[in-house]
Amino acid sequence: MYFKKLTGRKCYLSPMDVNDAEKYTEWLNDLEITANLDGYNNVITAEAEKELLEKLSKEHNYSIIDTETNELIGACGFIGVDYLNQTAETGIFIGNKNYWNKGYGTESLELLLDFGFKALNLHNIMLRVFSFNEKAIRIYNKLGFKTIGKRREALRRGSKTYDIIYMDIIQNDFYERH
Repeated sequence: MYFKKLTGRKCYLSPMDVNDAEKYTEWLNDLEITANLDGYNNVITAEAEKELLEKLSKEHNYSIIDTETNELIGACGFIGVDYLNQTAETGIFIGNKNYWNKGYGTESLELLLDFGFKALNLHNIMLRVFSFNEKAIRIYNKLGFKTIGKRREALRRGSKTYDIIYMDIIQNDFYERH
């Protein structure tokens, strides 16, 4: 069962449900889905995923749910929330391929950032993205993220190496655009 914590036009964010462990396990073992994520080469079991969801569900991590169908399509959230310094790192993925390239990721990240700045009183939110993921980089730039550095050739996919790009956004950057 899902609950509308943060609601947009296309999707809403709901607290994570550990009963979705099987769906997340399916997605996280699909190399096409995980190509843009850490843990690309990990083998994820349903039991391990359930344990992880139990931990993540106690923090500010959310399932992304389609507003019309109430179907689970992905996840997003914050890790490393530092309330003293008002910082956090964010991450997102759309696991259901039927929802790729349709704006669900952008909208869910907008909902999450607004919540982070207003409700959690965050000031600086960071993310990491792989240099080959040009589409995500364009979306992050559109949302107001700025590149703050990169770790050169720190990611290997097959015989190629790629940079890990670090981006961040502060409240003013986000609200100037939204």
